[in-house]
Amino acid sequence: MKIILIMGLPGAGKTTLANELVKLINSKRLNADEIRRGANDWDFSEEGRKRQSKRMAEHAIKLKNEGNNVIADFICPTPEARSLFPADYIVWVDTIKAGRFEDTNQMFVKPEKYDCHVTTQDAKVWASKIAKELN
Repeated sequence: MKIILIMGLPGAGKTTLANELVKLINSKRLNADEIRRGANDWDFSEEGRKRQSKRMAEHAIKLKNEGNNVIADFICPTPEARSLFPADYIVWVDTIKAGRFEDTNQMFVKPEKYDCHVTTQDAKVWASKIAKELN
């Protein structure tokens, strides 16, 4: 079982890709907005984003321990936030130069480590490629 992180700027296509990938591999899906809503925590400061990474990690580990692959899509903008999330496979959705939130653009650090670098907004093609790599 694997935890797959789909990360990138807002509007890059993370959720669309996650929705396509979940159709191809037997997995549970975690969406950052849904997890934030459940926690009622809309703090997007660096500390708030670290809390979000920890929350996402807790949910992902629980689902993995129950025998599931997990697909998690969230911005995960800093190396520290990414280090808090136990991804087995990282997808960097790098299809836009800037997202719709300037504070996120300022905070976002391009990842140095990833398993798949998505460069176009063609979710079906990328999902198929990722699914093949994971199988």
